[in-house]
Amino acid sequence: MAHTGSKGIAKFAEQKFGAVICDYRLGDMEGKEIIAALKEKDPAIKILVITGYSDIKTAVEVIKLGAYDYITKPLIPDEVFSILNTLVQLPADYDASAKKAKEGSSGKGANVSADGEFFVGQSPSAKALYGQVKIVADTNYSIILYGESGTGKEVVARTIHNSSNRKDKPFVAMDCGTLSKELSGSELFGHVKGAFTGALQDKEGHFELANGGTLFLDEVGNLTVEVQATLLRVIQERKFRRVGGNKEMEVDVRLIVASNENLQDAYRKGKFREDLYHRFNEFSINLPPLRNRKEDIIPLTEFFLSKATAELDKDIKGFEDDVLQRFLQYSWPGNLREFRNVIRRAVLLTKPGTKITAETLPWEINSSTAAFASTPAVEAGATSVAAPVMPSLSNNGEEKDILKEAAGKAEYEMIMSALQQVNFNKKKAAELLKIDRKTLYNKIKNFQPSSKY
Repeated sequence: MAHTGSKGIAKFAEQKFGAVICDYRLGDMEGKEIIAALKEKDPAIKILVITGYSDIKTAVEVIKLGAYDYITKPLIPDEVFSILNTLVQLPADYDASAKKAKEGSSGKGANVSADGEFFVGQSPSAKALYGQVKIVADTNYSIILYGESGTGKEVVARTIHNSSNRKDKPFVAMDCGTLSKELSGSELFGHVKGAFTGALQDKEGHFELANGGTLFLDEVGNLTVEVQATLLRVIQERKFRRVGGNKEMEVDVRLIVASNENLQDAYRKGKFREDLYHRFNEFSINLPPLRNRKEDIIPLTEFFLSKATAELDKDIKGFEDDVLQRFLQYSWPGNLREFRNVIRRAVLLTKPGTKITAETLPWEINSSTAAFASTPAVEAGATSVAAPVMPSLSNNGEEKDILKEAAGKAEYEMIMSALQQVNFNKKKAAELLKIDRKTLYNKIKNFQPSSKY
């Protein structure tokens, strides 16, 4: 591992690697410079670029330079491993830029392969969502998208853009939740050289990059009050200045913002400017959680399976019936994002020419759905589940330690109850149980039978 671009390039020169994971912004160099230097030393090197700056210009740039793919923070380990596994198996003469051009990559990197099409479901809530998208797409209204994490807010925003008269102009996405107070102004409006420590050159902001097109601001409620005030002024005047600059620039941008918190409630609590909320709220769309779209579960399995098999170049024959039943019973707290990653993981772990089995599914799904399937006493709405048969603690035929076994079962029940209360969010479950997340992960791991996973 190297923490600067120059050190990474030097290490690569000493020892050639099969693949390189590279952050787009390092202390001394940017990703495009590193890619160019690595490609000069080995034209066949396979590079995966990681960044917190999700914009179309960067994505297209690094892929044209020869990077295999582009993913944005926060990272999902299963997704990174899946892409790396595909990457290292590619032939030496693989042309990444040609493949991406053929796929029509448009700035979301790894997520394009899974989310590059807007899936129109058959459930009433999905049909209502698509109807609203069609109605508002061809206007210039600002839009607020509400929905839980993973419900596909950026996919819907991109679909609105692609269905509008701005479709030939840029679609630029920005995750406001990952930005510090100091960086948010620079990321939105850009900065001039010397504006602050580390501003070594002029930089375009997201408004400038999206000029003529659509700017999508995810988790907009996380912006500071100061940045909200500046943003309001830019929306009203259609002009902005880069941080540290004096020149005003005109801008024509359609705004789509997203939040998993009701912005009306936020301004009533004093966390969000009321006048900015009304500027955004020309039209609002609520994205339904996956648990309210049961009719779409089976069609979505085929949709995500086709994407994953194409991505990994594997022939998978479908799903075993019990897998589909588990999908239907599971509550999907991570929504579409979780569903997509579960299927990608399952495809990765399944042998070509066979069907996906329950053994390839994550612990959360198997534990949750097995409890409901095997315990008649559990009714709809119940918060407790029966513990599975714990492994025997006997040794060489000695009598089992009954107290230890009982304590293990009680601990399992308590952990499962906590996980269900927070929709299997492990961070929140750890807080509820008053233990750290690592301890919770270790306890969960101990409950699982030993396996290759």
